[in-house]
Amino acid sequence: MSMTLAYWCVLIAALMPYAWVAVAKASGNRYDNRDPRGWQARQDNPRSNAAYAAHLNAFEAFAPFAAGVLGAQMAGVDTDWIVILSIVFVICRVLHGVFYIARKQLLRSLVWAVGFLCVIALLALAALAAI
Repeated sequence: MSMTLAYWCVLIAALMPYAWVAVAKASGNRYDNRDPRGWQARQDNPRSNAAYAAHLNAFEAFAPFAAGVLGAQMAGVDTDWIVILSIVFVICRVLHGVFYIARKQLLRSLVWAVGFLCVIALLALAALAAI
């Protein structure tokens, strides 16, 4: 497999927080661009609040994932592993947001854990390859 797929996964993961915040804004009451954070804090719409939470969590997950992909590549980890873990991570992160908005807590936590394990695997493979 080509590292190009892993790089596309990094791009998708980087854009994902913006997709979830777009859902939050579209789901809330009359979006106010003059005070976006205050506007979100005033929302009582569960869909808007869940999408905003998915937005924040997507930002939290991005940096370790990107570091794992780049670190694994720099350390010479087998490209197939990097690509597979990257694709699984992105699928899990998309599902994480979907399950957040759908209020499926158990499924949300499950895909979060699988995505987190992908990041740990990328970082661990990088560390082991650097020995």
